[in-house]
Amino acid sequence: MTVVYKLNVFKDPEQLNQNVFAAQYAVRGPLAVRAEELRAQLKEKPDSLPFTEIINANIGNPHQMGQIPLTFIRQVLALCQYPALIENAEITQKLFPSDAIARAKELLEETGGIGAYSSSQGVPLVRRDVARFIEERDGFPSDPNHIFLTTGATQAVRMMINLLIARPYHGILLPIPQYPLYTASMALYGGRTVPYYLNEETNWSVSVEELQRAYDAGTAEGTEIRAVVFINPGNPTGSCLNEKAIEDILGFAKRNGVIVIADEVYQANVYDLPFVSFKKVLSRLQTENPNDAWDKVSLISIHSVSKGQLGECGQRGGYMEVTNIPEAAFKQIYKLASIDVCPPVAGQFIVDILVRPPKLGDPSHDLYHKQIKDVHEQLFKQCRQLHSALSSMKYVKCQEPRGAMYLHPRIFFPKKLIETAKAQGAEPDELYCMELLESTGICILPGSGFGQKENEFHIRTTFLAQGEEYLKHYVAGHNKIMEKYE
Repeated sequence: MTVVYKLNVFKDPEQLNQNVFAAQYAVRGPLAVRAEELRAQLKEKPDSLPFTEIINANIGNPHQMGQIPLTFIRQVLALCQYPALIENAEITQKLFPSDAIARAKELLEETGGIGAYSSSQGVPLVRRDVARFIEERDGFPSDPNHIFLTTGATQAVRMMINLLIARPYHGILLPIPQYPLYTASMALYGGRTVPYYLNEETNWSVSVEELQRAYDAGTAEGTEIRAVVFINPGNPTGSCLNEKAIEDILGFAKRNGVIVIADEVYQANVYDLPFVSFKKVLSRLQTENPNDAWDKVSLISIHSVSKGQLGECGQRGGYMEVTNIPEAAFKQIYKLASIDVCPPVAGQFIVDILVRPPKLGDPSHDLYHKQIKDVHEQLFKQCRQLHSALSSMKYVKCQEPRGAMYLHPRIFFPKKLIETAKAQGAEPDELYCMELLESTGICILPGSGFGQKENEFHIRTTFLAQGEEYLKHYVAGHNKIMEKYE
């Protein structure tokens, strides 16, 4: 008897979810893959390439680039991971300051241990501390019951897009350029990305006129626009919104009935303008104009432990505050959080330290705040060094950096490079980035992965790499590529 086997669906890609195929995420794309291949080659054959190391300037991953973890965070985590240390007072008191021991005990008592599930919305103690942090930052009340602790900022973004995209014609206004998590998530959930363009000539500012143009254009094409995303400070642009700009944006949201998603994970990475939260401005408008329907503007505010001076990307801690959300919608957000069971508890513990650092008089206060200051100053120094290097390169124009961890310069490629890329079926900025990687070991990303205007080309690079030596190779490698195609 002949046995006939039916092929499983993995054998035919067309039988799989085509939304996954449509999703693109440049940050971990072909350039990052090639960088890891070259890293492995260097390890096996150190002299086989024209450089000695890979510089991962493609992703905001501070600890990978040499940023030192903050001592207090790791002390508390060490005690929480191995509570038996706390029981041995003689050893513990020699190794750990008393406030780290007290914080670890408090968190362990609240949760039952770092290996236990927390509530789906997050540890209540941590949510209370987040609310207090927001109140102190903004000067307006925050409700712990409106706080969701999340697996980094990513979970919050995907939860909200999942909830909002209910039909194929539903869309969200996204900035161009933007962090590709947003366009990738829109593709996964089958929604329509409606682009609005940031103004590069005015430090990547947001124009209400451009927002309205994009909204009207999307609506005319049959898209029901449900939300608008702002990344402030900007990724990949490094721009920062002032209070007047945020007020104008909220006015646009109110007039058009769209939900505001404020990605504020870089709020501690500001270099010349003070950070102003969307929550602060909306709360002020509601207080000053109680009869002007500001309480109808729904706001989702997102923060993370991955950025700022903590840089704890791998710990996956973050939070989301929801403002002016009707009860029926709130219950569905809670349901989505429940399906994920809970965020990593270690990440939640770091969120608690982010929002409730050692206070004046605590044994860890001086060291903690010195380390915060040192990291901030070092990042700003690296930012200025990279901006100076980029500004010295042929055919490069770069806006003054104001925040975040990135620069997003425009490159005016020679005609021959553009034609060569076209012949290879590649984008010119992709060709450039790959040639730079192959010749210098520096991994940066093409602007085409973040969105850009037609016939314009950019690159995104972090300024996390330390020292100036790699910048010399960067400048030389860039100029050599330009000369090759001149």
